[in-house]
Amino acid sequence: MPVMPPARPLALLALATLAACNRQAPPPPGPTSTAATAASATTTATGSHASAQATQSSTTGHGVKESTDAYEFSYSWPAAADALPALRAQLAADEAKTRATLLHDAAQGQKEAARDKYPFHPYTHWQEWQVVTDLPGWLSLSSLVGNDSGGAHPNYGYAAILWDKAAGQQRQPLDLFTSPAALAKAIRADFCKALDAQRAKKRGGNASLGSASGFDECIDPLAQTVILGSLRHKGFDRIGFLIAPYEAGPYAEGSYEVTLPVTPAVLAAVKPEWRGAFAAE
Repeated sequence: MPVMPPARPLALLALATLAACNRQAPPPPGPTSTAATAASATTTATGSHASAQATQSSTTGHGVKESTDAYEFSYSWPAAADALPALRAQLAADEAKTRATLLHDAAQGQKEAARDKYPFHPYTHWQEWQVVTDLPGWLSLSSLVGNDSGGAHPNYGYAAILWDKAAGQQRQPLDLFTSPAALAKAIRADFCKALDAQRAKKRGGNASLGSASGFDECIDPLAQTVILGSLRHKGFDRIGFLIAPYEAGPYAEGSYEVTLPVTPAVLAAVKPEWRGAFAAE
């Protein structure tokens, strides 16, 4: 999104409903329970030359914004992530790689537009990491990831990082469970029920769009972006599923999010060595 507001405290895993086919990129949903306010960097551009000012410290987080006639780029992460050197380095490397890809693609797009004589729209990439939950041994982050290469509408999805503070490394949420099948068995019925309730709300009381739509069946929750959260801050007691457009419904319906409690059945699917990180209801 060309304009990305600073992170702000929101209810746990709250998502905004996003409008379809709008060339302005959607606002970040901010799935966070303890989001720190990240510093916002100011960028000015003249012609195709951008000057970017970025902030980075353990108290303010990091944010950068760049704008030229070829591209717009923004990337930020909160103070909680900046305070962990290994995580900060990982995020900085991802920022640099993402920016380099954007600049390459935008340059190619400009060449093609000039060659084929059609208007060029600046390419954009925006990404704002926010805190889902910050526990003594863990930091859970999620991010809206958006791109616009001049099509009918921007495209966006989600990313997540589960950081093991003691080990100083990222872990995949599903790796904390005995198997994907065990977790799916524990949550699938509740997931499908919650998803259909949201579909009905978006569809005027009916969870179905018709048999030909392809968006009436339940989807695989574990194929979505999985995040672990905490309402009571005593351990992971929530498991969330961030669902990008086209996964559970047409683009016009925007994204979906399902948040489920960590029940005894879910806890039973956690590997014994990780059960101390969870708190079942």
